[in-house]
Amino acid sequence: MDLELARELSVEADSKIVLLVMDGLGGLPHPETGRTELEAAYTPNLDRLARESMCGLTVPVAPGITPGSGPGHLALFGYDPVRFQVGRGVLEALGIDFDLQPGDVAARGNFCTVDDRGIVTDRRAGRIDSERCARLVAKLQGIQVDGVQVLVEPVREHRFLVVFRGQGLSDRVADTDPQREGVPPLPATATAPEGERTAGLVARFVEEAARRLRDEAPANMLLLRGFAVRPHWPTVQEVFRLRAAAVAYYPMYRGLGKLVGMHPLPSGPRLEDAVASVREHWERYDYFFVHYKATDTAGEDGDFDRKVEAIEAADRAIPALVELDPDVLIVTGDHSTPAVMSGHSWHPVPFMMRARWARADECDAFNEVALQRGILGTFPAVDVMPLALAHARRLKKYGA
Repeated sequence: MDLELARELSVEADSKIVLLVMDGLGGLPHPETGRTELEAAYTPNLDRLARESMCGLTVPVAPGITPGSGPGHLALFGYDPVRFQVGRGVLEALGIDFDLQPGDVAARGNFCTVDDRGIVTDRRAGRIDSERCARLVAKLQGIQVDGVQVLVEPVREHRFLVVFRGQGLSDRVADTDPQREGVPPLPATATAPEGERTAGLVARFVEEAARRLRDEAPANMLLLRGFAVRPHWPTVQEVFRLRAAAVAYYPMYRGLGKLVGMHPLPSGPRLEDAVASVREHWERYDYFFVHYKATDTAGEDGDFDRKVEAIEAADRAIPALVELDPDVLIVTGDHSTPAVMSGHSWHPVPFMMRARWARADECDAFNEVALQRGILGTFPAVDVMPLALAHARRLKKYGA
């Protein structure tokens, strides 16, 4: 739905909406069993919820397009991910409450492992812990390049933030992260003429950082991606009339919520932690975005069994979420991350919505095969927000 139309039709109400995003939820069959992670998992609570819901599969961006986490979430929030684009650097900055100033160019960093030939052997440096990340970041702080200030801050595990601050900078710089192992990091290059100077500054920073990290295996190199300046978009309060909260443990997803005007709430890594935070703040907000990361992490690591375990762990927390009795409860993902592919994919994403004013359909389980019987079919993820608003009685009639 066009945001201007949403602004015209949205109304305030006493109803509650909960959006649970199980990151990277969708999967593909394991070659030995023919079952996806959701089919293999024991999920009595998710299956029971499916039998009370409208079900289907969503397409985050467009058929065949593999989405990043940013576009996948923005679509669920009602923002067309093709029109509303933002680099990951801004999301990490917002997620750790970094004071991003006008003109700052932010990038997301990964510590990584390279071999003696400079080939990337692990894009995440073995997922080093946050304490080691902070020590490594301290080694990079204070790097100066041609009078431009370079600010480096730890985020979580292998992730960190780099911000370039100075006059005349541009975010038109390509990623140095090749997004796969077995190749060297990419050179910092401009994607437009106005990015030439900034790309040169980034290259000099990377060169000095590599010198400082060379004896720090497994985190002996870094990769940068998502160069961006902060955009200013209409908020969910302005457009959808929602008092919205983001309950996310990982900073990037906290940043996504903040970018569209959601208030960040504290959470831990488990879904139980997030549900407890929702319960504590239930009366203050009418829309809760709840993020669960473990499913995506296991999928990216190619660990099918661990992704199954993450799904089962989430299933055990579902009754506490259902007990809150929101007017609309949605369970879905931002994209698919099949463990057999060890990465994001373009496959449609499992979706179900239980609501007071919705008819349950013939879907009897929460997995990719059963959801194909759902009444919603396969539909654009950007339609999730208007569906939620309508079933929460938050959209007035259109036209005469």
